[in-house]
Amino acid sequence: MARQTIVFLMLVGMSIADQPNSYGQQRYQPVYKEEGKPYQFNYGVNDEYAGTDFGQNEESDGNTVRGSYSVQLPDGRKQTVTYVADHERGYQAEVTYYGEAQYAKVYGPPVTFKPQSYGQPQKSYGPRPSYQPQPIYQPRPSYS
Repeated sequence: MARQTIVFLMLVGMSIADQPNSYGQQRYQPVYKEEGKPYQFNYGVNDEYAGTDFGQNEESDGNTVRGSYSVQLPDGRKQTVTYVADHERGYQAEVTYYGEAQYAKVYGPPVTFKPQSYGQPQKSYGPRPSYQPQPIYQPRPSYS
């Protein structure tokens, strides 16, 4: 009898330990790790008309990611972030600023940019069709 009780309690304990959590998943899921893949990319935008200036470059050897990005701030400075990231040390960044912050002493109306004209504008639609009015139908008199 004692042996049956012990076996029963072991089976109950194993079934409770294998219950899914509140999210409907098993408690321990296998972790699949893939090898890192080397890559490299960069881009930059410098639009003097709209006042945007930003860019980024990044490269990875499959284990460590190194890169930097920069952006022109509204106060006139350029912010550059240089970073290194890996699985052992995490994300480490160094932030530097180029230039001196400048603030307007007199505030006026907001600056707006007029669209540039590149010659004669072309219409993207044809002439309006001329529709003929539909005839009006009168109901027939009913003889009851």
